[in-house]
Amino acid sequence: MEIFIVVGLGNPGDEYKLTRHNMGFCVVDALRQDYGMPVEKARFKALVSEVVVSGKKIVLVKPQTYMNDSGQSVREVCDWYKIPYDNLIIVYDDIDIEWKKLRVRPSGSAGSHNGLKSVVSMLNNQNFLRVRVGIGKPPENWDLVNYVLGKFNEDEQKDFCKVVQNAKDAVKCIINSDINSAMNVFNKRS
Repeated sequence: MEIFIVVGLGNPGDEYKLTRHNMGFCVVDALRQDYGMPVEKARFKALVSEVVVSGKKIVLVKPQTYMNDSGQSVREVCDWYKIPYDNLIIVYDDIDIEWKKLRVRPSGSAGSHNGLKSVVSMLNNQNFLRVRVGIGKPPENWDLVNYVLGKFNEDEQKDFCKVVQNAKDAVKCIINSDINSAMNVFNKRS
């Protein structure tokens, strides 16, 4: 059976819920709800849910190591399931992409994202699939850490559900079709 691992990057704890840096967790939670996966089990230094849909096993992962050490959890889950990295999808926030936009990519560098740097370092590989959720750059004179760990402002909250839905649909498109189909559809949307 083909296995897909979908990892949402974020930070555990109520103080980080619905912050910009937790977009990955938000997308994984939306997928969990769509797939009817009520239970998350603590495994691999993460909260993990599994479901079989159309003959494919989908493993949803929310690392509990905090963002900068996400790679520890990702490495453990990949080692356990022994999947090719073509079946690993990392969902994360990206300040270099405008709010409400997505970028689906088959590989690439970690850029300035510390969670992704940890994943690349622990896997010793950057050839895995990504769904980059744009959160935009911080306003002038804002501290980057305060911005990414901050809650969405009132204007952003209006579009939050649409952004999560779009990212969730991009992940499903990768699983049900392929990365090229997802890039053709979702990299053009706003």
